Amino acid sequence: MTHIITSLCLRDAGCVDVCPVECIVPGKPQEEWPWFYIDPDTCIDCGACIPECPFEAIFPEDEVPTAYTAKGGEYISNIGLKGHYEGTNHHGEQVVLDSVRQLAAGEVVDLSPDIKPNYDYFTQGTGYKALE
Repeated sequence: MTHIITSLCLRDAGCVDVCPVECIVPGKPQEEWPWFYIDPDTCIDCGACIPECPFEAIFPEDEVPTAYTAKGGEYISNIGLKGHYEGTNHHGEQVVLDSVRQLAAGEVVDLSPDIKPNYDYFTQGTGYKALE
């Protein structure tokens, strides 16, 4: 099993810094792969990435919520969404996303569909393994 970065990810990059096996990579191109992704073949399930994520976007695969209740103000990032987000990542670098939607307090979303893209990123030849 692996950990999954969900659509709550706004590309902070702090998770990358703490991963002891360097299995977390930003999706590229960003317009097609808006989150960071965890290589399921390399992840050792240490969980170091979970507390580092300011967006609480990372879960063990078997704990990805099917009914995530928003506190309010969170964003989800997915292809096809038309909202705009600007912020800075863990390193102070600008992050701009044009495929987001802000969640309302109490809104419930199913994050389980976010599991498949994590695997797809590495099996479709777009993951960092293809770049080695």
